[in-house]
Amino acid sequence: MSSARPARLLRSTGVVALAAGLTLLLGGCKVPTGEASAAAQATTNHDLAAVTVTSGDGADPTLKVPSPFAVDKTETRVVEEGDGDAVGLGQQVTIRYTAVNGTDGRPLLDQTWTSDPTTFVVGTQSTLPGFDDGLRGLRVGAKALIAIPPDAGYGVQGNTSLGVGPTDTIVCLVEVLDTQTLLTKAEGKAVTPKKGLPTVKRDAKGVPTVTLPKGKVPTSLVVQTLIAGDGAKVAKGDDVTVQYVGVIWPGGRVFDSSWRKTAPARFQIGNAKTITGWDGIIGQKVGSQVLLVVPPDKAYGAEGRDQFGIKGTDTLVFVVDILGAQKAAAA
Repeated sequence: MSSARPARLLRSTGVVALAAGLTLLLGGCKVPTGEASAAAQATTNHDLAAVTVTSGDGADPTLKVPSPFAVDKTETRVVEEGDGDAVGLGQQVTIRYTAVNGTDGRPLLDQTWTSDPTTFVVGTQSTLPGFDDGLRGLRVGAKALIAIPPDAGYGVQGNTSLGVGPTDTIVCLVEVLDTQTLLTKAEGKAVTPKKGLPTVKRDAKGVPTVTLPKGKVPTSLVVQTLIAGDGAKVAKGDDVTVQYVGVIWPGGRVFDSSWRKTAPARFQIGNAKTITGWDGIIGQKVGSQVLLVVPPDKAYGAEGRDQFGIKGTDTLVFVVDILGAQKAAAA
């Protein structure tokens, strides 16, 4: 279908690049390579408790990191306790944050403390794994420091636009503003579909099974509501959270399913982030289950998609449970 649209922290590249060339200064003398490595290790701080946060009335918080700073696993330190609901897997969370590079203490420009907060669903790969993991268990109202090592961040490739190198630890101050429990499956009034369409049955957990009918395959997009939810209508440009299964017609083979993954999918709808056929859920209500029958010209076209085993003549069938929709955060 498409990759999910990320929340702006940590996977986004649409930011102003910082100056390149981070250098660890070990002193005025030359040090042999082996000794340099040992010296760097000896002077690197690994204690998140050594990071200080300063803020005054009306002032933005600042982080002071004893650089060079590094951790080998994600760590979280609560600065101020919250008293609201706790953040958990699959929940929609709204936060603001500021971040610095642990190697040299420079602020990263990809942050939201003074701009619009960012919202995403925990566990949907919307952020780096370390940031995602570090938020879990925090309560609404909490402020916390999260230290993210490279292997839970950008990995060996780093992120040049942010000024993050392949061995840099990222240190963030996060405030949890809100968290909401999303639907786990479609809920609402059953709708009788038109005849001749694929039929859908779902198990107790809501996982759908699609059975294809005999006869001609539709040549135009079909949008059929199967369960009518009563939530907000999905609008063009919204970030939607869905569970879905995709089937190839003919044959009936499942080529993709969010139900097989750890959390629902989340992406932006209506702005060419997905195949065109998915725009059929625009105007549907949260809580709904929608059947999409997508002809090749509104899917992957004549070239198909080899990695999914989709030919250029294949029609795709999706069953989509709309679990949430929200106006997309500013890029």
